[in-house]
Amino acid sequence: MNSIPEIGQTVLNFIDGHWEESSWGKFTERHDPADTAVLVARAPDSSREDAARAIEAASRASEKWRNTPAPARGKILFEWLRWIDKHRDEIAYLLTREEGKILPESKGEVRRAMDILEYTAGMGRRLEGHVYQSEEEDVFCYSRPHPLGVVGLISPWNFPVAIPVWKLAPALVAGNTSVLKPSPLTPLTAAALVRGLEEVGLPRGVVNLVHGDSAPGAELIANELVGGVSFTGSTKVGKIIAEEGSRRLLKLQLELGGKNPQIVLEDADLDRAVAGVVMGGLGSTGQRCTATSRALVEEKVYDEFLTRLVARAKSMKVGPGTADGIEMGPLVDARAMGGVTHWVEAGRNEGARVCAGGGAVKEGGLERGLFFAPTVLEAEQGMEITREEIFGPVVAVLRVRDFEHAIEIANSVRYGLTSTVFTRDVGRVLRFAERAEAGIIHVNRPGVGGFSHVPFGGIKESGYGGREVGSEVMSFYTETKVVYVNYK
Repeated sequence: MNSIPEIGQTVLNFIDGHWEESSWGKFTERHDPADTAVLVARAPDSSREDAARAIEAASRASEKWRNTPAPARGKILFEWLRWIDKHRDEIAYLLTREEGKILPESKGEVRRAMDILEYTAGMGRRLEGHVYQSEEEDVFCYSRPHPLGVVGLISPWNFPVAIPVWKLAPALVAGNTSVLKPSPLTPLTAAALVRGLEEVGLPRGVVNLVHGDSAPGAELIANELVGGVSFTGSTKVGKIIAEEGSRRLLKLQLELGGKNPQIVLEDADLDRAVAGVVMGGLGSTGQRCTATSRALVEEKVYDEFLTRLVARAKSMKVGPGTADGIEMGPLVDARAMGGVTHWVEAGRNEGARVCAGGGAVKEGGLERGLFFAPTVLEAEQGMEITREEIFGPVVAVLRVRDFEHAIEIANSVRYGLTSTVFTRDVGRVLRFAERAEAGIIHVNRPGVGGFSHVPFGGIKESGYGGREVGSEVMSFYTETKVVYVNYK
């Protein structure tokens, strides 16, 4: 097997250091969303039995890996970082071909994965406990982080490089072994990442890869050998995982959906505010949990903002992510196309006005792709499209009276991932940061992304069980063990 899978290749599961087919021999096919006639990859449609064997392999490898000194675990991650850097352009190309985002975005995602990996690998020398003052004579009390054992990592298709890395890296440096279950829509990038770990000498069984749909994930939730599961995906599926995991008090980390607002106040720099919505809401074809799907614009600048946003959306060049000059790629698959189409039609039926886009793009050589035009809807509070996650290039623009009205609408949904404001008033910035019901606050910048050493995650129905990225992530991948020593 080459270091990097090739387009059209069949990739395999990686269990206990071996690449193999599913036990029942079934495969799924993945086609290029920019040209659905092109086969991108075949991957095993794995069973629960495949996942169980991977879990058992991880369990067998657990004690030796846990006892490997943390700095040595970190050094392997630094070797993985160098491997990814060597293959960064190839990985970005695979990402674009199987997921669809434009190549500059794919390269940016690989860069972000590398930055997170660099920070996390260094934690091999920063896994610290505490020494506590004793209440008794001749007793020494201290704590230390202790790995969970085997962890299940369920990653989505929309960031198929960055998210597996930001799950695998802290899991491994903390001393856990793992089973990675990627989305069936992005098998190539997952196989490439795991191949990198194999090539840099990660011991057998420490990381296992099981492709497939829901069956392997169900086994990760139910299997008693699994000490924790980190999942990124929809709130609907996250709730199912939480319900099933609660039956055995499984430790969970769930990074879920969003319905993220950008507030534009009357004193905002409108050029920057429009660019913020374009990048936040239409970048990555709107297919991210942090997508800016609501623009809440103060009355005095509403008409001017809407005019500029509509013009910008109409000017965006849509096409295959590998082509030069393209600003937005396709949706990931036919199911996504159906979902986005449904929500736009629902908006129309509720009285929303389509100001730009509103449907599939099927001309200009794009007939075989899953392209949807950048869409701007003029909407009113209470419409379903202002409450529910769309996961596509659709932004609902709403008129608000003032700052207080904007905060009220921004906080009115069940999600709480990101919230953004554009204003020059420092007082309103601070009030917004205090009152916005979201885990990530942005001011005068797009409401997506984040720094590679800073915690990532949401509140309300956007997150459960702790943050990802940064030092806080270790609170999920470890338990605190406290030791009392009577040395008299």
